[in-house]
Amino acid sequence: MTTQNPMKIELKRHVLPELADTATYRQVAALAERLHVHLNEPPTLRRIAEVNQPGNSSAKVQDCFLEFAQRLGFESEKKGLFKDSGLALRPDYFLPIDNTGILLEVERGKTTINNMDLLDFWKCHLCGVANHLFLLVPVALRQNPEMQPKNEFANVSRRLSQFFEPGKATNVHSLCLFGY
Repeated sequence: MTTQNPMKIELKRHVLPELADTATYRQVAALAERLHVHLNEPPTLRRIAEVNQPGNSSAKVQDCFLEFAQRLGFESEKKGLFKDSGLALRPDYFLPIDNTGILLEVERGKTTINNMDLLDFWKCHLCGVANHLFLLVPVALRQNPEMQPKNEFANVSRRLSQFFEPGKATNVHSLCLFGY
């Protein structure tokens, strides 16, 4: 991927079928769409393409849209969301919505290698105040310039979509998966 002609950000939604027509999910979907539009604006695409390089952290990707996420109402590394679990966990971002909330997580180099996608899903499952997850992952991940890219976005979608199949549900109501 070159910085002159960056690819578009992909968005794939997964939702528990019985909750797909609720007012809360419509709000979540609308926020996902607003973020998706922002991520696909040319200046944002260029910045993401520049930082989505081997050796860079997810924090550099987060910095590309942090200001916009905060305008949407997301709070960075919100503390205290997991106090009932007794675990010292924090999301990258959190947004309260209705009687629940959205965790927003950004991954880069360790997405599936270290199962960070599953950790993010697990965090949402454990969080008593969030039932929705926005997860940003690379479409094609290279750990170093010489390696063939791994299709992280497709791998994560395939792994996490199973939680939205009948009989496999958790308390995560929806996943909005963004591929950058």
